[in-house]
Amino acid sequence: MRYHFTLALAALTLLAFPTPRIADAHCQVPCGVYGDQRRFEEMLEDATTIAKAVDQINELAEKSDALSHNQLARWVATKEAHASNTQKIVAEYFLTQRIKDTNDRYVDQLKAAHAVMVAAMKCKQTVDPDAVKTLEKAILDLYRAYEGKEPDFDH
Repeated sequence: MRYHFTLALAALTLLAFPTPRIADAHCQVPCGVYGDQRRFEEMLEDATTIAKAVDQINELAEKSDALSHNQLARWVATKEAHASNTQKIVAEYFLTQRIKDTNDRYVDQLKAAHAVMVAAMKCKQTVDPDAVKTLEKAILDLYRAYEGKEPDFDH
């Protein structure tokens, strides 16, 4: 009986005091506060992390010890998470909030955004370094289509 009481108390505590959530990349409230440059930099950082993960996965795949297998799994999860983050930024930030059908470059922006999402998906599916290069190029092409100028990033 005491076990059920403790379990019920724990459940009520969780309901009364939920775990705080980490804020998403940007809310979907029409606040008008946007950081486009920061989003591009974040996607490029994701691509750099994916590149590092691809290198590590390829290196660890040749090893047979348990620690290497553990690290391999962690690098795969990291690669997936950063590719998903890139897709999320494109979908939830650019496509839903920033790319407008009233813009003269709308179609080019949509095509470029789609290319980033597909390139990120390909990074999930493979451990080919060329896939990461394609993703980085797609991010820079989205910048060109979105901003209408050449990117100027230190990466």
